[in-house]
Amino acid sequence: MDLWIPVTIGAAFSQNLRFMLQKHLKATGLSTTGATFARFLFAAPLAAALLWALVQANGWHIPDMPPRFFLFAGIGGVAQIIATMCVVALFSRRNFAVGITFKKTETIQTALIGVIILGEGISGSGLLAIVIGLVGVILLSDPPQNAGSGGWRRYFNGAAGLGLASGALFGVSAIGYRGASLSLGEAHFLLRSVFTLMCVTTFQTVIMALWLAMRDRGEIAKVLRHWRITALVGLSGMIGSLGWFTAFTLQNAAYVKALGQVELLFSFMASALFFKEKTTARELAGIGFVVLSILVLVLFL
Repeated sequence: MDLWIPVTIGAAFSQNLRFMLQKHLKATGLSTTGATFARFLFAAPLAAALLWALVQANGWHIPDMPPRFFLFAGIGGVAQIIATMCVVALFSRRNFAVGITFKKTETIQTALIGVIILGEGISGSGLLAIVIGLVGVILLSDPPQNAGSGGWRRYFNGAAGLGLASGALFGVSAIGYRGASLSLGEAHFLLRSVFTLMCVTTFQTVIMALWLAMRDRGEIAKVLRHWRITALVGLSGMIGSLGWFTAFTLQNAAYVKALGQVELLFSFMASALFFKEKTTARELAGIGFVVLSILVLVLFL
């Protein structure tokens, strides 16, 4: 089995755990921005400690950073912040499993972004997967409380916009992180992954802390007050990000995102077992179409 496969599955599990903790944080009264900040606050020092340990244990040297690295890392970091905020905000509108499924449209959108930015072609099976996934998104876009009503607002609503935006932005961040890691040259793949992770999470922590200090200083105190959960958010986020960064270094971002859809299974378990949420037949059908589009991508892309 190629290394990127178990690494991606582990990253998906850790990411799902992190979103579960962030949903819980949102329920404690933290704002969307505060719950998002918790994801980076503890991840940055953990990533720095891991980088130091790897360098000391293996005698590696910190790689040179070309301008291309800063460009890709900066774009990826900002895109991930906004994408995470969209998902956290979505949790207050739809149940956990549906929210994660909306986010998972990133697989299809990553393929489209790859065409636009990297000039990569889409095969016939890729187009089929996009169409199937679109049907699923349309079904998911119609919230249960709108059943029986008419008009375009049934599908073009705030929850759908947040979900699709998160998917697109996570796709941008994936391509940004892969580009940043590959720009570091011939260094060991693990060193490139951890170094990129450390730089990005530090950047994200600083800019979010500055934003909260200017706009809502009390939110930082709330995050620190819930330090037991925020520390777990940071740890699970760091482990998940390390897995994604490593997988992006080893394999094409679109393939990594396709396999990462296994997170949907974890989200179903979390929604039913931990949050005691119910999923409607229409939502199940929509999720089924999204899963089918993922299988087409994995099996035939």
